[in-house]
Amino acid sequence: MRVPLSWLKEFVEIPLPVPELAERLTLAGLEVADIERIGLPDAALPWDRERIRVGEILEIRPHPNADRLVLATVEYGGGRPKTVVTGAPNLIVGDKGHKVAFALEGARHWDGYSAGRDITTLKGRKVRGVPSDGMVLSEKELGLSDDHTGVLVLDPQAPVGMPLAEYMGDVVLDLEITPNMARCLSILGVAREVAALTGGRVHIPPAQMRADGETVEGRVAVAIADPALCARYAATLIAGVTIGPSPEWMRRRLRLAGIRPINNVVDVTNYVMLEWGQPLHAFDYDVLARRARGVPRITVRPARAGEMLTTLDGATRPLSPERLLITDTAGPIAIAGVMGGAETEVTEGTTAILLEAANFHFISIRKTAQALKLPSEASARFGRGVPPSAAVPAAMRATELMRELAGGTIARGVADCYPAPQVSSVVTLTTEAVRRILGMDLPRAEVQRILTALEFLCEPQGETGLRVTAPDHRLDIGTGVVGAADLIEEVVRIHGYDRIPVTDMADRLPPQRDAAAVDPEERVRDLLAIAGLQEILTYRLTTPEREAALVPGNGQVSPRPYVTLANPISADRVVMRQTLLAGLLEVMAQNLRLRERLRFFEIGPVFLPGSGNELPAEPRRLAIGMAGRITPASWRDPDPCRTDYFDLKGVVETFLQGLHLRAVGFDPATHPTFAPGRTARLLVDDEPVGVLGEVHPQVRAAFDLPAAPICLAEFDLDALLARVPLTYRVAAVPRFPPALQDIALVVDEEVPAAELTGTIRAAGGSLLVEARLFDVYRGQQLPRGKKSLAFSLVFQAVDRTLTDAEVEAEKRRIVEAAAQRLGAELRA
Repeated sequence: MRVPLSWLKEFVEIPLPVPELAERLTLAGLEVADIERIGLPDAALPWDRERIRVGEILEIRPHPNADRLVLATVEYGGGRPKTVVTGAPNLIVGDKGHKVAFALEGARHWDGYSAGRDITTLKGRKVRGVPSDGMVLSEKELGLSDDHTGVLVLDPQAPVGMPLAEYMGDVVLDLEITPNMARCLSILGVAREVAALTGGRVHIPPAQMRADGETVEGRVAVAIADPALCARYAATLIAGVTIGPSPEWMRRRLRLAGIRPINNVVDVTNYVMLEWGQPLHAFDYDVLARRARGVPRITVRPARAGEMLTTLDGATRPLSPERLLITDTAGPIAIAGVMGGAETEVTEGTTAILLEAANFHFISIRKTAQALKLPSEASARFGRGVPPSAAVPAAMRATELMRELAGGTIARGVADCYPAPQVSSVVTLTTEAVRRILGMDLPRAEVQRILTALEFLCEPQGETGLRVTAPDHRLDIGTGVVGAADLIEEVVRIHGYDRIPVTDMADRLPPQRDAAAVDPEERVRDLLAIAGLQEILTYRLTTPEREAALVPGNGQVSPRPYVTLANPISADRVVMRQTLLAGLLEVMAQNLRLRERLRFFEIGPVFLPGSGNELPAEPRRLAIGMAGRITPASWRDPDPCRTDYFDLKGVVETFLQGLHLRAVGFDPATHPTFAPGRTARLLVDDEPVGVLGEVHPQVRAAFDLPAAPICLAEFDLDALLARVPLTYRVAAVPRFPPALQDIALVVDEEVPAAELTGTIRAAGGSLLVEARLFDVYRGQQLPRGKKSLAFSLVFQAVDRTLTDAEVEAEKRRIVEAAAQRLGAELRA
């Protein structure tokens, strides 16, 4: 919420400098996200006190050489009035008396003709033959808004010659209002906080109206169908109004608060909403009377099946029974707390206003605004809670402002239906409870002083207790133990969190222990980071269509139904994911537009629905994504090879070795997401725990990925970690040198290299410490259907240097075992 300091000062005195006030508010839970200074010396563009002043138009004459320009004579308090050339459409020949913002030569201002925010310096020059060394400024040239359609016309009371910075320079506090501070969504609410923090008093504007008309009874009737959904509905009536622009002081405050001025009646409803925190809505009374063919009868009720309403934004909306409506005898006229109807809106021809001030159930309004995608200032306040007691005072304040600004006669009385009067929370609080929660002593007198400053009613109870009654605007205060905790929070907010004394622990720190539920997962992260991968986090919410893109032809990834959100935050976040691959591919598609080499991994849960009323299962998954060049391009290798399946397999093998997993294998497999012949299952202890491979070209196209290999893997992390040994053997660095041997074996084409590798390792015994495949050969020198696999063998003993005879014997044993089991032959 944007709070102009000039407006806030009408409610409470501010004895602190702005930076200190912002710090005090932030420490008290009302975060000041930004401080915007307008026209002041420390603003982005200060208004020169000597060159930008309040001026008065003495005369508007035609320009002798241009039809669209005029000559404005301006008194600015500098002795002799100046005549300047202007083309502002709101300065008409014959006008006089307007108060304006007037700049002299040399003044720096925002360029009104620039599309951006550019600063220019005013220089005197001839315009169509007439010298002009001054300028009447628009809102855009002052930095107040983007409006450059005419000059800014000030209030008639603006003192001529006063520096504009002194007259209308301001400071705006941009507050981040959290849900528990919803009471501060108003100038009055912020003023209450400032008063409590500084010891000041709040000046509440008068909630009175001069009602000289007929009684409101018999001219409108209001009713509430369900008090649980609408606690109060009040209406006032003012006739004989004239719709027109608001005075500049109100327009300026609305602009500074972030609301666009419209006309005097609508501006008053927004002004009082910002002032009191009570949303209001103005209906055209004559339209209501015409619809009712007599006295309007307003009823607040849920929508009925088949009802529709065209809202102020021009959209015709079907309404379900979950939506709360404002209706008359002819049907809906507004969506309660969210938006009014187009038929009954205030127009230039409106002469009578029925002003609504109501109180709706916050959950109902929140759901309606979200379902209809109609966020507004009103729904933001109703959705966080507005006290019913504020309805009538705010309505009377707004009605009187309408009378002052738009004329008219106010009907006597208020049509007020209040079937569910507000009940204030009453809480017992003791100094012992304060000490137990805060860890420090606060005297009862200090607790009472702070709560009284926050407008709580405090009555001493016993020697250490207080009986505290919450004010009507404090809907956040509970009862019983919860209410006591709420009051203690209020006490410490105002006392100052920074004043809570630091207390050292009396006990020794507990010993560090391993976290069995966390450490293995962190070990996986470390190993993948060491392998050069970067961790990412993707959304756990998705859509079935997005995951269906993992299957060519948009089939189903899984036959299981999805865990579906009852109230999704957006149309592309409606179900819980069943795989990490879709989110990973989306991130890769975005990053490949900016980078040519990706190495990603993600660890996170997927969500599989349970049976009946069981909660969904949330097994952990590990996904890996790799794409682009193997290494960055360099002068030594300007065109490195691209990542393929074997690069991914190497990374997987590396981190599995780091987990000390035994009996790991890879089997050829098929999977709809992956390309045929480029897919494998990961086996651990002969059990499948995941799949890896290169993405199918159709899947790649569905995710808008480039036409190059994209490598993915997804593993069941719980199954992997369940097989990680608790302990493993380590060996000392060998003292004796290894013996290196190469061997090439010819086998049938269908024999997997992994099976031959396993046979070699099994036959090599304890002396074979490594067997690594380094070449695969198919060619004319081999019979049809055969291939040659060449291995590098490393033999080593821990207690001696191996002799040639020992190495040759081990090698012969390996060849014999391979021949016996796989029909392998030693290649000559």
